[in-house]
Amino acid sequence: MKTPSIYFWGPPSASYWLAALVACGVIFLGIRFILAPDTGAEGFEIPFARANEALAYSRIKGIRDIFPGLVVLICLIRRQPRATASAFGKATVIRVSDCFTVLAVNGA
Repeated sequence: MKTPSIYFWGPPSASYWLAALVACGVIFLGIRFILAPDTGAEGFEIPFARANEALAYSRIKGIRDIFPGLVVLICLIRRQPRATASAFGKATVIRVSDCFTVLAVNGA
């Protein structure tokens, strides 16, 4: 009897493509915050002033979005399901903290 192995996880799996889609989405958000900070902030309904300080925060936000997306993509390419799940779960902490920050700023 052949036992299934997680080491064959990859492109045929729906979870593989869902993780790739989310990672690419997060990378897109990061790139948008770096290249078009007004649009990125507007997407989160946060007022944005084109001052140097605001641009610095926007770039920091962009980088902290891009990095976890790249880590998840690298784990996907290497077909490491446990590492992908771990990186994906840990990157979720950033998203949750961003959510609470936006709620705090917008007073919702």
